[in-house]
Amino acid sequence: MGAAMASSRQRYRAFVSTARNAGDDVGDADSPEAGDGRPAEAEAPDARGADGEPRRRADWRKRRGYLREYLAWLRPFRAKLIGIYVIATAAALLGLLLPAATMRIIDEVIPSGDARLLHTYGVLLLGAILLQQALDLWRFWLNAVLNAQVVFRLRQRLFSHLLRLPLHELWGMKTGGITSRVSGDVDATSGLVQMGIVTPAVALTKIVLTLGLVVWINWQMALAAMVLLPLIVGLNMAQVRKIRPIHRNVRRDRARIDARVVETFGGVRVVRAFGREKTEERRYALDHHTVIRKELRASLLEYLVWAGWGVVVPLAGLIIIWLGAALVLKGQTTIGSIVAFQMYLLMLLMPTSLVIRTFGELQRSLAAMERVFDLLRRPLDKPDRPGARPAPRRVDTFEFDNVTFGYQPDRPVLRSISLSIRGGATVALVGPSGAGKTTLTNLVARFYDPDAGAVRLNGVDLRDLRLASYRGLLGLVQQDVFLFDGTIAENIAYGRPHASRRDVESAARRANAHEFITAFPRGYETLVGERGVRLSGGQAQRVSIARALLADPRILILDEATSNLDSESEQLIQASLAELLADRTTFVIAHRLSTIVHADVSVVIDDGRIVETGTHAELMQRDTAYRAMVERQRHPAMADVLT
Repeated sequence: MGAAMASSRQRYRAFVSTARNAGDDVGDADSPEAGDGRPAEAEAPDARGADGEPRRRADWRKRRGYLREYLAWLRPFRAKLIGIYVIATAAALLGLLLPAATMRIIDEVIPSGDARLLHTYGVLLLGAILLQQALDLWRFWLNAVLNAQVVFRLRQRLFSHLLRLPLHELWGMKTGGITSRVSGDVDATSGLVQMGIVTPAVALTKIVLTLGLVVWINWQMALAAMVLLPLIVGLNMAQVRKIRPIHRNVRRDRARIDARVVETFGGVRVVRAFGREKTEERRYALDHHTVIRKELRASLLEYLVWAGWGVVVPLAGLIIIWLGAALVLKGQTTIGSIVAFQMYLLMLLMPTSLVIRTFGELQRSLAAMERVFDLLRRPLDKPDRPGARPAPRRVDTFEFDNVTFGYQPDRPVLRSISLSIRGGATVALVGPSGAGKTTLTNLVARFYDPDAGAVRLNGVDLRDLRLASYRGLLGLVQQDVFLFDGTIAENIAYGRPHASRRDVESAARRANAHEFITAFPRGYETLVGERGVRLSGGQAQRVSIARALLADPRILILDEATSNLDSESEQLIQASLAELLADRTTFVIAHRLSTIVHADVSVVIDDGRIVETGTHAELMQRDTAYRAMVERQRHPAMADVLT
């Protein structure tokens, strides 16, 4: 059995073995190993990082960095955090009144027989309880509002950051992984304000105040009750430290599962065509079984923490009753003091256990926070250089100056490309598949920057222009048309969202799309479905061309723009393309002769190099690869014989 189909038990055992050896280092979210059931390569506990620093110390420094970033993130909300803490402290002080009053009632009021004083104590305590609950309710509401604001701001920042990451990083995370980061991980950080800041601060205040009171009541009983506390806290903290790596690993697994689900249903026709439903079902079940086993391990560790408290709380109570009764018999304390001490002891143990519990739950949020802030730390795609200037509104020249580029180091796709194009010209890029045509247009769109050489607009390196202003010059019509799940009108107006309906309809008419759009019952308000699934290939392509027409770009890229059209649809939009290309610098990738014969210049690319340039007529007069390609299209049967 291959590693990809290993059982969930085998995967879980590999995870446990790796976790024991590597501590927190239990796999990388985006590594190939994370997706096939094989454990990521573990490092020994004393392994060192690249700078020679012990791995555990480096991990701790990294976590502290994340926490500092999160605290800096909360800085705009510090006034609200202080307000929540003040309200919580006031509620805690009110809660401390009940045990003290109970001691006074048992030791003084009851022996005195003063019923009026008893009722006065009762009314005052009732008011204190109601006020405490009102303050707690107010605090919970303010905390919920603050949490919603923090999560919204973080999600908005992450979404904005993702939109500007380099394309290769986005492709590495896949659609499901991105969704998991923006939705699941950010949601998982929602408890950090409460569990990481508010709860520990309030609990620490309660602990300090309560400790002072129990020592004031009877230092002997306080000492006896506290002897077990450091031991149980230490044991629990050691156990909880094992929980966070599990939650972090589970977050990674869920991101991978989400990515696989998106991929499976995005290619569901391929799945069904090859009869792979059972395989995908089994893969999905195995992945989830593995996650469940890991979550059960984390739950077991959390239950062990609570089991420790299940022993220490009644044991501490027994010690107080036992020792307190002995002191009462000796006349060294009172029954009221014992009752008050028991009540204060519960108040002391409850916030302590709450801190331990929230520390365990905090591991989920911290694991998600690390993933979120790790993503926010990644550099943006092509930030503007210092002194970058706005892009010119007119294209006079567009040049490739000895450009070399590859998607991977030492594997160039384009080699020493030099090409000068006058503004407003139409350039046809032709050549075999994989020659580098699309890569060339990716450099035009500045999706990537060259590894060597420069791409220049009006003599200025594109890297010296502000990216946003340069992209404002661009229009793109692709072979694989992408339409958003909205109305036809919204898709046409995507490049100009505030365009009037008249402008939208004008662009549709020029793209020969108006007739089929108005044939729909809802016309321009027709929903196209995800990726335009409710439109035919030709209809979607014409909507895409209308979108480009409305955007009115100065530089246009047509990537096999008519390849998905039948002959009738292609004829309909040829005139529209002629209008679309007018007065625009256009790069056309096409194999169909009808698309390239009217180009101002044809550039033949093979193996990443320009091998021929010229007009259609010039290249047809010579014995060129371009001429051979055209002949194959004109006489396919003869081309088969010749080859």
